[in-house]
Amino acid sequence: MGNYQWNWHVIFEEVAGTNEHYYQWLLSGLGWTVAVALSAWVIALILGSLIGTARTAPNKWLAGLATAYVELFRNIPLIVQLFLWFFVLPEMLPQAAGDWMKQSMPLPEFFTAMVGLGLFTSARVAEQVRTGIMALPRGQKNAGLAMGFTLPQVYRHVLLPMAFRIVIPPLTSEFMNVFKNSAVALAIGLTELTFQMRQITGEYAPSNPIEVMTIVSVIYLILAFSVNRLMALIERRVRVPGYISGGK
Repeated sequence: MGNYQWNWHVIFEEVAGTNEHYYQWLLSGLGWTVAVALSAWVIALILGSLIGTARTAPNKWLAGLATAYVELFRNIPLIVQLFLWFFVLPEMLPQAAGDWMKQSMPLPEFFTAMVGLGLFTSARVAEQVRTGIMALPRGQKNAGLAMGFTLPQVYRHVLLPMAFRIVIPPLTSEFMNVFKNSAVALAIGLTELTFQMRQITGEYAPSNPIEVMTIVSVIYLILAFSVNRLMALIERRVRVPGYISGGK
């Protein structure tokens, strides 16, 4: 490394054999990373909230199914789940549906990564939501029922608003993890940021690949920091004194 010639302008060089520049590939990868991460987070937050709520329901069958969902998607590695969604599922469906998924579905890598990452993260979000609900005093639920609310109304208007305030810090970590876990999507061919980095430093390697890898690392750091600051702002605005996410 002592003789290594640093060149931070390497990303502005033209990719060998093309009319494009390295920074254009990285910007394209960044766009796909943000798109798949945000889409997966929407799925994870909505589905995870429903599953987490179901885990605290008095109906044992509903709670059991929700628990099985969490254990299934939380304990199978993400990369394995993506392979199953992308390569195995089309072969298990009726031929017409399988052929559509493999040949006619628009952006199959993107939608597979979005769904796979969303379901994987939803199991983790569900645990955070369940923990938040269970951390609330039992009296809040009983008070809601005593006021004439139905059980769904108690969850909607009393328990969930408080629970989400409590679990914002762990949800921040899950939101950050979505961006980092999106890198696994390169395994099914999504040209996200890590895919572009590996392509640049591999097949189209410039004379200074270390700089490219460093720049990509900084981009991920900026994404994570931005998410952290956004969630911290939300936490300050909605925190409730006396609970985990707020001060006494």
